[in-house]
Amino acid sequence: MSKSKNIKTSDVLKGVRYEIRGHLANRAVELERQGYEILSLNIGNPGLFGFRAPENMRLAMIENLNSSESYCGQKGIFPAREAVVMQQQNRGVMDVTAEEVFIGNGVSELIDLTLRALLNPGDEVLIPSPDYPLWTASTVLNGGKSVYYRCDPNDGYMPDLERLRELVTPKTRAIVVINPNNPTGAVYSQECLYEIAKIAEENNLVILCDEIYDQMLYDDAEFIPMATVCSDALCATFNGLSKVYRACGYRVGWVSFNGALDKSKELIEAMDLLAALRLCSNVPGQWAVQTALGGFQSVAKLCSEGGRLYESRQAVIDGVESSQFLTLIPPNGSMYAFIGVDTQKLPKFDDEAFALELLENQHVLVAPGSSFNTSYRSHFRITILPDKEILKEVFLRIEDVLNQLSVRTY
Repeated sequence: MSKSKNIKTSDVLKGVRYEIRGHLANRAVELERQGYEILSLNIGNPGLFGFRAPENMRLAMIENLNSSESYCGQKGIFPAREAVVMQQQNRGVMDVTAEEVFIGNGVSELIDLTLRALLNPGDEVLIPSPDYPLWTASTVLNGGKSVYYRCDPNDGYMPDLERLRELVTPKTRAIVVINPNNPTGAVYSQECLYEIAKIAEENNLVILCDEIYDQMLYDDAEFIPMATVCSDALCATFNGLSKVYRACGYRVGWVSFNGALDKSKELIEAMDLLAALRLCSNVPGQWAVQTALGGFQSVAKLCSEGGRLYESRQAVIDGVESSQFLTLIPPNGSMYAFIGVDTQKLPKFDDEAFALELLENQHVLVAPGSSFNTSYRSHFRITILPDKEILKEVFLRIEDVLNQLSVRTY
């Protein structure tokens, strides 16, 4: 009888992390099974906090269910793709047609498909730090190497453009831009985006722009679509229904290509092949796209003064200001706050150890900042989706843990 051996997994997974749903989240599930109520602030999941997708989106799916039982074309149904085209044209992006739009099972799938179509082993992708870790994971899983350009908290988490330019090598294939940014909430200026586009154009790089939070803006923040400043570089714009339209479970995202289309025929064909291999994306959810993009944009009210997201964001700002340990650059966009800890007051602070203690003792789940591929361990990310009263309680619990850490330090 042969001796039993463990089944080995792929070596490529050694470079893959996704702590947003990692060991801390698994521990939270264990605690819930023991009867504890966990405040899960690790994921931007609007439905978990009572946000509903607009009713007309649900009606659009219901009315088209009879047309949703067959596979559609691999790029997606035409009305959904044409709605993306119309939105881009309304924003001043005139060089995209439905043939350059792919619908996917969320933006996550399309990030993977695009990098698979683009990368050869050893190719480099420039990714912001902090990043949304799916970009790093997808790069690694598709044989690439993640190279990080710093977005300095001392500069409002704006990209270090000089350093970004220095990081380009003959192996560099693409620059990732996340705007509005997850996890920091930074919103990039037109000048910043123009300089990134210029670097891409000079080096024949593809720009991969994650704009899933494009309409989640606060105060005077202005969103500039990356595609509007790209002409001589290929720009892939990723977006979807998950965040702005509060429909994560629909699993509907899209990517549209514009800019240097004349030299991108092979890449578009590769995307078409990969899309065909998975047959198509979720058909019922696609019927909500045209209604979503063409209708009233209810997220604006949520993000304006008096709106729920605006008030929750303010509760986070107030919670940080009342703390003797916390720092924050207020988010101008998205649904997150990337909160810092004063390491002069807590010199031994470690984001993962803190997150675990906060979960075990106060039953609050947050994402450690280093899980977003930072070089420092002094931050953590929370979602601002809970209502303001819950967030007030959260900061009381956070302060309690930090006070205990302070006592231990001294």
